[in-house]
Amino acid sequence: MATILSLRGVSKSYKGQQGGVTQVLDGIDLDVEEGEFVAILGFSGAGKTTLISSIAGLIEPDAGEILLRGRQIQGPDKDRGLVFQSYSLFPWLTVEKNVALAVDAVHKDRSKEERAALVKQKVELVGLGHAMDRKPAQLSGGMRQRVAVARALAMEPEILLLDEPLSALDALTRAKLQDEIERIRKEEKRTIILVTNDVDEALLLADRVAVLTPAPSATIGQIYEVDVPRPRDREAVNDDHHFQALRKQIVGYLGQLNEQGSSVGESSVALPEVVPLDLFAGKKEVELPAAYQEAAKTSVDRRYLEFYKLHKVYPTPKGPLAVVEDFNLLMDKGEFISLIGHSGCGKSTVLTMAAGLNEISSGGIVLDNREIDVAGPDKAVVFQAPSLMPWLTARQNVALGVERVYPHATKAERRDIVDYYLDRVGLGEARDKMAAEMSNGMRQRVGIARAFALSPRLLLLDEPFGMLDSLTRWDLQDVLVETWNRTKVTAIMVTHDVDEAILLADRVVMMTNGPRATIGKILKVDLPRPRDRKALLDHPQFYQYRQEVLHFLAEYDHGPATKAA
Repeated sequence: MATILSLRGVSKSYKGQQGGVTQVLDGIDLDVEEGEFVAILGFSGAGKTTLISSIAGLIEPDAGEILLRGRQIQGPDKDRGLVFQSYSLFPWLTVEKNVALAVDAVHKDRSKEERAALVKQKVELVGLGHAMDRKPAQLSGGMRQRVAVARALAMEPEILLLDEPLSALDALTRAKLQDEIERIRKEEKRTIILVTNDVDEALLLADRVAVLTPAPSATIGQIYEVDVPRPRDREAVNDDHHFQALRKQIVGYLGQLNEQGSSVGESSVALPEVVPLDLFAGKKEVELPAAYQEAAKTSVDRRYLEFYKLHKVYPTPKGPLAVVEDFNLLMDKGEFISLIGHSGCGKSTVLTMAAGLNEISSGGIVLDNREIDVAGPDKAVVFQAPSLMPWLTARQNVALGVERVYPHATKAERRDIVDYYLDRVGLGEARDKMAAEMSNGMRQRVGIARAFALSPRLLLLDEPFGMLDSLTRWDLQDVLVETWNRTKVTAIMVTHDVDEAILLADRVVMMTNGPRATIGKILKVDLPRPRDRKALLDHPQFYQYRQEVLHFLAEYDHGPATKAA
């Protein structure tokens, strides 16, 4: 095959507000063959979008050259079609007219009938022939992204550039669109460059995977040939030893890069030996009723948390809607459960009921022999969106909870508790930074520190890393694993990430699709603790566990009607 695109020494830097200069890309070299699918894999902030925008001609590099069929590119052109992470559709136009805008702009030499036929063909190619007359507001997120892909394809580019087009979508929709991109690759035979932070996505779709080193001065560190036979089935590849070895190799290399900049830390502060008010039972300076002190004592280890015939029904204009039905689960003290399932299956509903934030329609939840009916600091919650006070520092945000549950501790002890957990999550040097000035990843670290600092009876995590790129997730998963290893707090984590579910949990609880969602299967994860991501990939049972969860999710891909008997 002939080389269609060549990058030679491409570099790009930006001037900061303080006058400094940040080198984003430093000497990128890459050749792409005609008809090849190349995935560019890298960390958040590594310069992936800067690189793909340079190829698209939207950004001019400071040094180096980008050649298309041997000629230097000169700005954007129809030979390169770009699909962004956000859909960028005109909300007042239909699907047909959104695509027609691009066609009319780049194919002015064609007749009106030819342009209309091209629009129809590309919209049908992405599976939206039935939605030609719908406007974006009437489409799901996945359908809107299909429109963006159809629009790019309708330009009939020589190279299709995809800038993390699926990262904002839930796991099921993402899988469907991955299949769509693979079908387009097969039918259109186009050269495709995909920017992604998802290792599995890269391995499922690409011929080669180019890994960008972390910023600043990012460059291409390693390039891997993905010689796994096509078609690649996301379930079947887990049984392919070559796929396993290649995945382990890439994950291992990314792990090395991640460790070089990892901020998971030890603490120079000793954790004071004080217990929160909820568990407090005997300090003289705090007068508590004898009954309260007695209730705070527990010898419960088995059946520490019990979900019994749990139901949740919401009123709707069309009548009652049962979201969760007959959810039954027993957890021992110190157990970690991962709750996994497709979007809308009621995972977060179960979690918010366990937190006391959502009223239970029938049944009950019992924590340490006490029925849950209200929210409280004994049940710490970390949400997907970090719920911090933006005008307060990291230290002040954590201190808000600590001051409530440790009123009997000295001021110095409370400060040490706050600093200890901020150190543990790698924010020792950012304790006094305002939440508004932090990245999403840093804010989520503050949320994790705050949750653990409360020393709760129950830790509830509602997709806490769902808004982060998969490589930043690794760092925070390590934070969570390390801190949980020390506390052994009873925990439930809602997640869409199969690897995350297995890495963290003692058991993976899989939920059927909603409405009337319930537990479909429970997988016991018999892997030694403490767990390490590298060791996990070496364990013979890891891919077997992964296959079981993926198979269950595939059964419920189109709803409970398709599940196996």
